[in-house]
Amino acid sequence: MMEYLAFEKPIEALAKRAAALRESGSGEAEALMLDERAHRQLGDIYARLTPWQRTQVARHPLRPHFVHYVQGLFEEFLPLGGDRLYGNDQAIIGGFARLGGRAVMVIGHAKGEDTTSRIRHNFGMARPEGYRKAIRLMEIADRFGLPVITLVDTPGAFPGVDAEARGQAEAIARSTEKCLEIGVPLVAVIVGEGGSGGAVALASANRVLMLEHSVYSVISPEGCASILWRGNDRAPDAAEAMKMTAPDLMQLGVIHRVIYEPVGGAHRNHAETIKRLGTALRSELQDLCSLTADELRADRWSFFMKLGSI
Repeated sequence: MMEYLAFEKPIEALAKRAAALRESGSGEAEALMLDERAHRQLGDIYARLTPWQRTQVARHPLRPHFVHYVQGLFEEFLPLGGDRLYGNDQAIIGGFARLGGRAVMVIGHAKGEDTTSRIRHNFGMARPEGYRKAIRLMEIADRFGLPVITLVDTPGAFPGVDAEARGQAEAIARSTEKCLEIGVPLVAVIVGEGGSGGAVALASANRVLMLEHSVYSVISPEGCASILWRGNDRAPDAAEAMKMTAPDLMQLGVIHRVIYEPVGGAHRNHAETIKRLGTALRSELQDLCSLTADELRADRWSFFMKLGSI
């Protein structure tokens, strides 16, 4: 069942009217007219979303997550667990897979589908062992010459005391370092939220892609607002100021490509979103796989050094 966001209430009202007419059994023609009207309004609304509204879309509970992309895009996925140091963090999942016949290593944040799984995956907020698992998988990929694909969807790294005690900052720094030093292609996609160092640790890539209604920022709008204005009520202002949307980041040169979503967002059409993402990934890997290890490292270094001059 579709969950409507606050700014989608006019669409919800039309959908309910159409459903009521169909239930009555005598208003199919009028219901079809309402469906068409709702689709037009949906397109108009999504064509002019504010940064705060895009943030809400990026967090939509029905938006496709890591498990959907693995099931719909990759073949022969073989998950690999554990960091060989402490444990197996469930917020970051990864393993061997094939994309269009090409062997790859895919790593991503898992948010979960319902209350139970969201708690198990800690809402996509990884602890140090999650980032150390990612490091281990990237090292395996480098050893066997496999391109790495990362799917980023996290509000940020887990901020708990236990994570800090086990070296959260160090783990994030080393994961970022590993992204930059491996000699195989690395393509990162922000598929939902790209929050803080928890996102950068998997997104320091040769190519950084974003789904159209994803967000990527150093802090959440609520966190920014609480620091600057001592309250969450200014979160929409913070979202506007931080330039965290895909169009803004593309213009600033922080990302390489925007992958456009179906009308109404990825949560309304998983299959088409996954198809578009697959097309973009295959295109990027086709270009990157022709480069040598040294060229790939130089490519990453050049891109991220330029960010300092923005």
